[in-house]
Amino acid sequence: MAGDNTQTLTSSSSTTKSQSTADKAFKGVGNLIKVLPSGTVFIFQFLNPLLTSNGKCHTSNKFLTGALLILCGLSCFFSSFTDSYKGSDGKIYYGIATIKGLYSFSDLNSSSVNLSKYKLRLGDFVHAFFSLLVFGVIAMLDSKIVSCFYPSFESDEKAVNMALPVVVGAIASAVFVVFPYTRHGIGYPYSESKENSSE
Repeated sequence: MAGDNTQTLTSSSSTTKSQSTADKAFKGVGNLIKVLPSGTVFIFQFLNPLLTSNGKCHTSNKFLTGALLILCGLSCFFSSFTDSYKGSDGKIYYGIATIKGLYSFSDLNSSSVNLSKYKLRLGDFVHAFFSLLVFGVIAMLDSKIVSCFYPSFESDEKAVNMALPVVVGAIASAVFVVFPYTRHGIGYPYSESKENSSE
């Protein structure tokens, strides 16, 4: 009877450990997904099958898909330097982070809000680089992109296809622990808690 209790405790302990490991893994994946602007990812996922002709590319498809990759990559990079704030009228406004603070696109009363707390930081450049890297890995290992640009890679290098996203994800997650990203710019959802954390 006592042996049964010990076995039950051991199995429940190992189940708890595996659940916490799985929770950490899912949380890490969730944080990686938050690294990329949702609009950019949506546009890529929507246009990719159309432009690649579902992986059966001709020369024109390759040019169009290449243009899509470049535009989406630039969007990921640029979005890292944008932020949002609540104006004096209660509306959400967007702007570009500069050395002096946030440059607002459309708020005529931006002088009534302290935008100097949104200054450009080293973490913005780190985040921009890694969001571009994460997008690049996700895009370049997409099955339609692979079969369009480098079809021999798909069958020859399955180990790389499986390992590269995990390695890049682990490195990016570690970097984002050191440089947490608090901006909520274009393509990122606005958060009330951000307003308090920025102060």
